[in-house]
Amino acid sequence: MDNGGTPASGETLTFGHTIRPAAFVGLSLKNGLLNIITLTLYRFWGKTEVRRRVWSHVTLNEEPFEYTGRGKELFLGFLLAMLAVGAPYLALILAIQFVSPLFTLLLIPVYIGLIVLIGMAIFMTYRYQASRTRWRGVRFHLSGEPSRYGWSYLGYALLSGITFGWYSPAMTMKLAEKIWSGMQYGDQRLSWARAYKHNLYGPFAIAWIAGIFGYGALIAAIIPSAAASASAGTEPSVLLFLRFYAYGFAYVLFLIIATAAYHAAVMREIAASIRMADARFTLDVKAGALMGLTLSNIALIVLSLGFLQPVAMARTVKFLIDRLSSAGTAPLMSAHQAPRGPKTGEGLADAFDVSPF
Repeated sequence: MDNGGTPASGETLTFGHTIRPAAFVGLSLKNGLLNIITLTLYRFWGKTEVRRRVWSHVTLNEEPFEYTGRGKELFLGFLLAMLAVGAPYLALILAIQFVSPLFTLLLIPVYIGLIVLIGMAIFMTYRYQASRTRWRGVRFHLSGEPSRYGWSYLGYALLSGITFGWYSPAMTMKLAEKIWSGMQYGDQRLSWARAYKHNLYGPFAIAWIAGIFGYGALIAAIIPSAAASASAGTEPSVLLFLRFYAYGFAYVLFLIIATAAYHAAVMREIAASIRMADARFTLDVKAGALMGLTLSNIALIVLSLGFLQPVAMARTVKFLIDRLSSAGTAPLMSAHQAPRGPKTGEGLADAFDVSPF
């Protein structure tokens, strides 16, 4: 407040957290056991509880965020998605097998439609989670049409395919712009101004070349074992399959290391391109730290058979908030309530398993 008692024109944005990843171990075990008992049905409520707890430990200007989503919303969204997508796709497969092979011609538009739906699923996930996130009682909101984002996702994916992946950095930034330029806190809209502060194509080139050579090494390692099994005229053994899985896992770890610099640069560039009034953002993520976080989270999840995934999520959020800062001010006190969001959750994202959170 100024001397006249009127709200200041803006306030600085200071992010903080009180996250202790070890405190999520009990919740992780509880969710894991209930998922087993309910044949994974509990995952919608478990995911909601993890988000609620993580959100409550993240603060802006020392005031916590609030997550108001419900497990029932995620469950109903998943059911609707399976009815809208799963049932028609299953009907098409049955038609191909039992009616006529001519139905195979429909697979091309179906696959194109699936890519559009994946894009829509990503957008709807951001929209749902924004609408269920509050700060100072004011909720966030994502404007825009999922279908438009989905068709853009398809177009950019085709360009990436045609260019053998070299359009991917541009695709990532253009899709990020569509999300963050439509994001609002109440009626206070965020904006996007591409920063061009961080080189993306340098680290991408390194990752692309490393991926090609790594894939060649993977094939070179697999072929002798497969050829030996075929020449012996025996059925592939369990040991052979385990060896293939080990090769594949080693390749994935190699890709994580090779792409860490690129992903760190993308995260820094996205943060630097987001604006909120006069506020600017910086995400100080380095390749080595990101690589360490990713590899340790994978080890945590694999060794715990997936039980400690909430701990990995808490570690990731803690990692990002520790490195997020802002300069400038934004008129947060003048924000009015945003419209209500969708009634159901991110069903398509659950169906395709593409949720960013």
